Amino acid sequence: MNRALITPLTHWAEASSKLFSNPISPLAHTPFSQRIAAGYELMFRLGKSYEKPAFNIDSTIVNGQTVAIVEEVELQKSFCTLIHFKKVLSSKEIKQLDQPKVLLVAPLSGHHSTLLRDTVRALLTHHDVYITDWTDARMVPLAEGEFHLHDYIYYVQDFIRHLAPNLHVISVCQPTVPVLAAISLMATAKDPKLPKTMTMMGGPIDPRKSPTQVNNLAVEKPYSWFENNVIYSVPPNFPGNGRKVYPGFLQHTGFVAMNPRRHAQSHWDFYQHLIKGDDDPAEAHRQFYDEYNAVLDMPAGYYLDTIKTVFQEFSLPKGTWEVEGKLVRPQDIKTVALFTVEGELDDISGPGQTQAAHDICTGIPANRQQDFVAPNCGHYGIFSGRRWREVVCPKITEFIQKHG
Repeated sequence: MNRALITPLTHWAEASSKLFSNPISPLAHTPFSQRIAAGYELMFRLGKSYEKPAFNIDSTIVNGQTVAIVEEVELQKSFCTLIHFKKVLSSKEIKQLDQPKVLLVAPLSGHHSTLLRDTVRALLTHHDVYITDWTDARMVPLAEGEFHLHDYIYYVQDFIRHLAPNLHVISVCQPTVPVLAAISLMATAKDPKLPKTMTMMGGPIDPRKSPTQVNNLAVEKPYSWFENNVIYSVPPNFPGNGRKVYPGFLQHTGFVAMNPRRHAQSHWDFYQHLIKGDDDPAEAHRQFYDEYNAVLDMPAGYYLDTIKTVFQEFSLPKGTWEVEGKLVRPQDIKTVALFTVEGELDDISGPGQTQAAHDICTGIPANRQQDFVAPNCGHYGIFSGRRWREVVCPKITEFIQKHG
């Protein structure tokens, strides 16, 4: 209802902004036109609907040469698509490169997998990259069934088996927990298609360590509160009509509520840049919020399972997690090298939460375990931005080469 009411207003604001800014419009040459146009554009961006962005990765640098990249669908499932960023080279050239194969497991936690665009771009130089692209639950018909945390684990296992052998798995934030569970169950079953390495980045392996605002909310509120207050049905104008979800618009409200002053200041700065004609910082603002404001609906079963298993019962670090009757035993992992990465200033997954993987993966030899805390780095900085490209990514590349 909110979207139906606001959409005509946003279209009007967009048109008005162009009327007062486009050089061929007479209104663009009236007094205060730039200030009026800036106000209308700000109104438009605050009210518009943000669709899933594109990865926009069409090339990379390999051995000093520019190589074209194409996105290919490797595997298609109801709730996820496995995408391959394929280098446009001959079979002989690809064989000569002999780049390690990497499965990048993106979070299913509100934003689209394009949030890891910078992660993919940096990895492509030295790796053959695949990524999990999770589907917006509102777009999945009810006939496809439900999706729970154990389904996420099975999806990861299917992708690992499909890409094996000689595979390296990197999980960012939320998926560190189900990825560790997936590999643990495979190790317990002595699955021959285990990956060579697993890199865990900024994830809540043990949320009891350095709890953040996110962790505290999950502990303070009972499970029933989440069931009754954040779960809704998809409306009739989507393919997933009737599916129970944790809606994207509620998640977005939660993201903004964590730092409301910072977002308000950012939009005020954007308005000032438009008035002054500072195009570069204004465009940087647009690009950031085009990504940040694009959210998806999460399946209710998966979300509630995560709240209960990860953030309330701490089942993984306690060793009590059972996946459809099978106990998750990280201590059974013996051949997969482990690398944990954390940000010193992470306010989403606090310092120590990811390092906890070393405490429970007791079967991995010490010389196959490594930990890194990125200095002066927040949550997003460990997988995006300058510090990711210059500090964190080279260490992951080195780790993969060492244990490949």
